[in-house]
Amino acid sequence: MLLQLALVLSNPAPTGLPPIAREFRAAWVATVDNIDWPNKRGEAPETERRELIRILDTAHRLHLNAIILQVRPSADALYPSDYEPWSEYLTGKQGKPPSPIWDPLAFAVAEAHKRGLELHAWFNPYRAMSPAQKGPNSDNHISKTHPEVVKQYGKLLWMDPGEPLVREHTLNVMLDVVRRYDVDGIHMDDYFYPYRDDATDKAHADFPDDRSWGRYLASRGSSGRGLTRSSWRRQNVNQFVERLYNGIKHLKPWVKFGISPFGIYRPGIPAGIHAGVDQYEELYADARLWLNNGWCDYFTPQLYWPIAQKPQAYGTLLKWWVGENAKSRHIWPGNYTSRIDPGVGKWQLQEVLDQIDVTRATHQPYELEFSGGAAADNEPEAGATGNVHFSFRVFMRDTRKIDEALMTGKYNRLALVPPSPWLARGGRPTLKSEHGALATGSTTRFVAWCTKVDDGWTPWEIGDLQAAAAAARRDTIAAVAIDRCGRVSPAVLFQGATGSSS
Repeated sequence: MLLQLALVLSNPAPTGLPPIAREFRAAWVATVDNIDWPNKRGEAPETERRELIRILDTAHRLHLNAIILQVRPSADALYPSDYEPWSEYLTGKQGKPPSPIWDPLAFAVAEAHKRGLELHAWFNPYRAMSPAQKGPNSDNHISKTHPEVVKQYGKLLWMDPGEPLVREHTLNVMLDVVRRYDVDGIHMDDYFYPYRDDATDKAHADFPDDRSWGRYLASRGSSGRGLTRSSWRRQNVNQFVERLYNGIKHLKPWVKFGISPFGIYRPGIPAGIHAGVDQYEELYADARLWLNNGWCDYFTPQLYWPIAQKPQAYGTLLKWWVGENAKSRHIWPGNYTSRIDPGVGKWQLQEVLDQIDVTRATHQPYELEFSGGAAADNEPEAGATGNVHFSFRVFMRDTRKIDEALMTGKYNRLALVPPSPWLARGGRPTLKSEHGALATGSTTRFVAWCTKVDDGWTPWEIGDLQAAAAAARRDTIAAVAIDRCGRVSPAVLFQGATGSSS
């Protein structure tokens, strides 16, 4: 890959470069009920693109490095799909394409990468209709094409995870995005079997999966031996998680798979955590198993409680999940940052800042150091190396000045996404000059650079090749290539038109 640049100074290698922090800094962008984007259903595509650009520009300004964009809220799609209908939350009517037609996911990926942001596609695996939906499901929605596998549960429609057709359909939907889009991650939330809805619909206090459960009972034969109903439900979910992880790696080994389960494994685990949903017995999600087996590349337990709330203490839960990380995957907890918004909760801004500190305290400070231009990129200590904020709306409102607090404090400088060495194939990325042009390998995702000023360097910036080229035309810069697995090349010095030689 070539991009025309100014003269390259081949000698000497850049020295005195500032370190680059390694920390995952992400936010969920929720589309269900238009929580974060688009602002409302059925807007003009030009308006929707403008709103999305504003989100990405804000993320870049705040030194976030990843966006987790919800693209499948309820067996629908915020991108053109052969499997599922266009989402009501985008066009105002499920099944109605945008006019003029456009591809929001392709647009989001391209614009995120220009700004040095990873883009992760976020899927709800089994919800078929949310109470937030105002219109009916379209004729090509799974509730209409295969009504036998979709169940009413309270105010929800839910695809039965015990139905092979459902698991195959959801797998095909998610792998289709892996094939067609240059996403950095596939992300799945905490909705497996639905949260219980006893108060709303007592007749359906238990999930109505008699059809699929009966088929399983018949398959056991006359011996009657087999799994209990609870264990069978967990097996349905476990098999799907494993198949999805392996399917992603078969297609594109570098695409990260992340799961954000409910933050408590089971009440009483660990000691002192004695209140909350029992996801093992109520959602039939054996989240500890997935982490122990390495069926994900990053794990984002939703730790949506304050540090001082003893029954579900943030730090206690985080420490426990870190201790369960047998395969050394990334632990990036989810934080309910929106609770500082008076319309959502009563948290003080300091709670969010303190939770970032608690996360950071689980590992040694981790920075990428340079010596003679080469990156000494040691692996981080075991721990949690980042946070995911729910949801992006709080940053757009700048509630209680969180944007300013992050930019001047916790996120005052750029951080790169921590590397995923188990996903890497081949050698490290390269950055060099060929015939007056910047040359990188095909696995390069981003370029980071800092600018020469007097006897020092500015803080690092990040973007795509075009952004790096523009900087190099103006100034003398030191630049590194970053591949899709987070590995960094040695730094190279480029002489800009107005830059001074060193």
